[in-house]
Amino acid sequence: MGHRFRLRSLLLTVVLGVLSLLPHSLLGSPGEETAAGRSPLLRRVKRGWVWNQFFVLEEYTGLEPLYIGKLHSDMDKGDGSIKYILTGEGAGTTFTIDDNTGDIHAIQRLDREMKAQYVLRAQARNRLTDRPLEPESEFIVKIQDINDNEPRFLDGPYWATVPEMSQIGTSVIQLTATDADDPTYGNSARVVYSILEGQPYFSVDAKTGVLRVSLADMDRETRENYSVVIQAKDMGGQMGGLAGTTTVNITLTDINDNPPMFDQRLYQMSIPEAAPMGSVVGRIWAKDRDIGINAEMRYSIIDGDGRDTFDVSTDPTNLFGIITVKKPLDFETKPSYTLKVEGANTQVDPLFHHHGPFKDVTIVHVSVEDVDEPPLFDSPGYYIELPEDAEIGTVVKTVSARDPDSANNTVRYSIERTNDLDKYFYIDITSGALMTVRTLDREEMSWHNITVLAMEMNNPSQIASVSVAIKITDVNDNPPSLTHYLEAYVCENAKAGQLIQMVTAVDVDEPQGGQHFYYSLAPEAANNPNFTLRDNQDNTAWVLTRRGGWSQQQQTVFHLPIIISDSEHTSTSTLTIRVCSCDHEGNVLSCNAEAYSLPASLSRGALIAILACIFVLLVMILLMLSLRTHRKKTFLCDEEENVHENIVRYDDEGGGEEDTEAFDIAAMWNPREAHHHPGKMRQDMLPEIESLSRYVPQACVLGGGGGDSSVHGYVLAKLLEADLDLCAPPYDSLQTYAYEGEGSVAESLSSLQSGTSNTDHEYDYLNDWGPRFRKLAEMYGVLEANSPPLW
Repeated sequence: MGHRFRLRSLLLTVVLGVLSLLPHSLLGSPGEETAAGRSPLLRRVKRGWVWNQFFVLEEYTGLEPLYIGKLHSDMDKGDGSIKYILTGEGAGTTFTIDDNTGDIHAIQRLDREMKAQYVLRAQARNRLTDRPLEPESEFIVKIQDINDNEPRFLDGPYWATVPEMSQIGTSVIQLTATDADDPTYGNSARVVYSILEGQPYFSVDAKTGVLRVSLADMDRETRENYSVVIQAKDMGGQMGGLAGTTTVNITLTDINDNPPMFDQRLYQMSIPEAAPMGSVVGRIWAKDRDIGINAEMRYSIIDGDGRDTFDVSTDPTNLFGIITVKKPLDFETKPSYTLKVEGANTQVDPLFHHHGPFKDVTIVHVSVEDVDEPPLFDSPGYYIELPEDAEIGTVVKTVSARDPDSANNTVRYSIERTNDLDKYFYIDITSGALMTVRTLDREEMSWHNITVLAMEMNNPSQIASVSVAIKITDVNDNPPSLTHYLEAYVCENAKAGQLIQMVTAVDVDEPQGGQHFYYSLAPEAANNPNFTLRDNQDNTAWVLTRRGGWSQQQQTVFHLPIIISDSEHTSTSTLTIRVCSCDHEGNVLSCNAEAYSLPASLSRGALIAILACIFVLLVMILLMLSLRTHRKKTFLCDEEENVHENIVRYDDEGGGEEDTEAFDIAAMWNPREAHHHPGKMRQDMLPEIESLSRYVPQACVLGGGGGDSSVHGYVLAKLLEADLDLCAPPYDSLQTYAYEGEGSVAESLSSLQSGTSNTDHEYDYLNDWGPRFRKLAEMYGVLEANSPPLW
């Protein structure tokens, strides 16, 4: 520190010596400046002050402003007439000047790392006139560096990797520290690197900062991660220099330096014999201390009696071996297998062959577990040919199945009926003999595909099935018959020997040698004078005419019986031949159709007239029926006044008191709906009956009471009105019957023709007819004088 202070004192001395130089010329006399009426003499003035760059140390920490230098003009007589002015970077804020003495001070702390120099301008002016006495000059204040910044690792902390087992001197990472101090001034920015933590595994180059491996054969499986602390120190690493540190996290990457090894020398596994192909038996693992691709394995079966029955593959992680079933297993045939399996690394580093071999071997013992299996047929399927004329009960085939298990249980047979819905076949439950139970017909069904089931007797859940395909072979059991053309025509102008039709036959049978038909006329038609038949010996025949002169007037239709036969069967078909009129080219113009045509004398217009008359006649009949029905309807002279007095007429009598469809009793509960004057006479009908209520005591009409007085009064009012109106029925609805009460002791209750008698009717007998006629007895019977009211 003493050396720094001595250097600073020397620099200040030089600066003050330069600034204290005196000027060598004057600007002019004051008298000349103030002379009235005379222009001042303008002359080139030699600069009267000289200075160079100012130097000042950064980071001044004193209490007083830092003195930088002094400005002085040779025109300054010390009388205070000159004023010094300072402008430029930091003037007034960082730097100040004494306008009388010219002393410059720094009033703020200077930092070279923030700003290394300041450009300022100075000028001397007359204090009174403010006129410049000197031209403005520029000078620089440079900030001198001190070691006030330590080296920094801007990118720290660091992460790096290096392969395990690397040689000594292998480069890991290069570190760089930066120092903000001036690298051109002293040793403040000269950095030296050293390692504080991480020895003896790593070292660092003091000048370049390269981190290297310093210990051989570092093993990742032993230790994978390391933390190294690096220091960077300025001043060349000397005492008093500033230092910075950082951490480097180093990971050893894996290489394939460890061979795999099975965790077991013998694996015991088991699998049911019914396991399908591809089923997983078990998993094996050759462990490898390495990781990633260096631990990936490839497995193979290199020996053993099960190398053809089982297979081994690597799982998706490429670490484990999966043993699977390759062929069907059978406990009864072979109950166990032995496999010799090898596991080897897929990635081998040639530099570490001496650590190998990078593979291992293990033994896998697989036991096959016994399973109760379903019966096994002696064939995977059966194909049978059977003639269609096979008799019922014919044995088609005897199927055989056995229990493959050591128990050898008894097997029972059956047919899956969903494949033989019509039940053409039957199978013996014990022997497996398949036989027919219905007549077969190839033309109806040429193939029968059935499924035979075999079931263990002791375990019905164990069922096996087999397909039996039965082809029905053909037997010539159907006669031939004519096809397509069963009708033909002959022209009236046809001549003898003319071909009128070629006939062919068809047979649903399919003989192996092919079809061959024979044609001939039936014996009754063999000598007919009209047609003949020629067999062409190619399964066809021609029908020819024997004469000419055909006429529709003589005969319009001919029937020709033809016999068709094959080697075994014969049939007869009839060919209908019509006589037609044709043109000269043989084209049919018309055939016999008298039964379907109109007489020649009846024209189309006449036919239309007949149909029109029939239509008019039908309309008139419908209209008359409608009018007749309308006349039978009941006409009421006043519909509004007779809402409840509807006369219903019947041609036959109803069911007596049980018939209640003619009127609605509910309407009687509203007596205010219509009010009729007693004296009004009905004009819509002649009197048919006399009132039957004349024997109702008048006390009943005038009296009344109770909860149903409204109904009571309304009914009595209607009865009174009916008595006064000879044309009105005695109650709301009159039902007229020709016969009444069939099977009843009351016989007919009709009041028709009652008006022809002048005698009064007696209704006391209604009381003797039981409860069904009690209401009528109350309405029309003679009551005692002291009897209570009817309603």
